Amino acid sequence: MKKVTALLSALVAFSLVFVLAACGNGSSKELSEKEITVGVTGGPHQQVMEQVVKLAKKDGLTIHLKVFNDYNQPNIALNEKELDANSYQTLPFLKNQIENKDYKITDVFKTVAFPMGIYSKSIKDIKDLKKGDKIAVPNDPANELRGLQLFEKAGVIKLKKGSNVTATKRDVVSNPKNLKIIEMDAAQLPAQLGEVTASAINTNFAMGAGLTVLNDSIYHEPLVNNPYPNYFVVRTDNKNDKVVKQLKKYYHSKEVKDFIKKKFGGSVVPAW
Repeated sequence: MKKVTALLSALVAFSLVFVLAACGNGSSKELSEKEITVGVTGGPHQQVMEQVVKLAKKDGLTIHLKVFNDYNQPNIALNEKELDANSYQTLPFLKNQIENKDYKITDVFKTVAFPMGIYSKSIKDIKDLKKGDKIAVPNDPANELRGLQLFEKAGVIKLKKGSNVTATKRDVVSNPKNLKIIEMDAAQLPAQLGEVTASAINTNFAMGAGLTVLNDSIYHEPLVNNPYPNYFVVRTDNKNDKVVKQLKKYYHSKEVKDFIKKKFGGSVVPAW
């Protein structure tokens, strides 16, 4: 009987610990409404979030920003709970990362759009491309498709019907001028602009090199209703948290919209 009683006591104690732990885990899953950490890439995403930080601070919410210089680490850090959210990516890029890496993260609201442009140091019009010229596009998933699509819309090439985020230059089915398509790391495209005739460059990297869509590109995506808005992203478990709704309110405020329009002059546009 003593052994049975001891065993029952042990089971009850274990059950109590398990229940308490479960309750603790349940409450800790929801993001704090007092303090969170958000990952951003350096440049415009960081600058816009700094305005959000100021608005949140007035309501007692402290937002710590962690700045990254590549497209992969912010999602890794978010999935591994080193961040509470991130703000830097388009939906095609996010979906590709989720599918290939099984991340438990999701988009929650639109942020800004960066109209991609085609830039050149040697020609003033996309129609001036000659046979055999070199053109460059980003080599990462989603952005390569975007760059190729931009050249397609400019009438330079034609992609295979149904091309998706895994598209590469091998999906080009029509290239009348026999252009040589160079796939390159997105961050290196501005520095290598003189080595090609034209290059599709992500706006954040173009701005880092002193280039703007409106003043320097020879062709660009639409500024209004841009097809590639960026998104604020959290872990899937946190998508309905109260603080996420607060962040959306701050980000979609008139103050932030006015800042974007004044600061970036069309190179970065509100996507909501």
